Amino acid sequence: MSAMGMRIGLALMISGAAVGDNRLVATRVAADEAQKKSEPSRVAFSHDLPRLHGDKLSVTVVEVNYGPGESSTPHRRRCPVIGCVLEGTLRTQVQGEPEAIYKAGESFYEAPNGVHQVSANASDKDRARLLAYFVCDQQGVLSTAIPESKPEGEK
Repeated sequence: MSAMGMRIGLALMISGAAVGDNRLVATRVAADEAQKKSEPSRVAFSHDLPRLHGDKLSVTVVEVNYGPGESSTPHRRRCPVIGCVLEGTLRTQVQGEPEAIYKAGESFYEAPNGVHQVSANASDKDRARLLAYFVCDQQGVLSTAIPESKPEGEK
């Protein structure tokens, strides 16, 4: 499936979640039926969302680009995030979970308020690119940097 098709599938899933459980199920069923008919659509990723305030929902899509060997600093995200790797390989780890590697075409879910300890390009030769879909029910910054902790005795 093309990256564009995957983005459309994720957008359909998210928009279905934003309007309620019944429509989310309908979106999933419609996508499954379309695949059976050989139409260019399939469910690329599905994950239940935490309880959200439906009257304040918004979706923000952020394109993240990492050059060879690049990474972000540790951070916390206040909203659930669905990531879709478009190009390259991503190395990621949320506190309390094992490190994971995602390749182009793969998607993942991050629960709200987890500390994202690792978000890095797994390659030192090729770039990595992903789309991060933030499903929020409150306004504010999407990510907050986590200050680096210093060893005991060091100021």
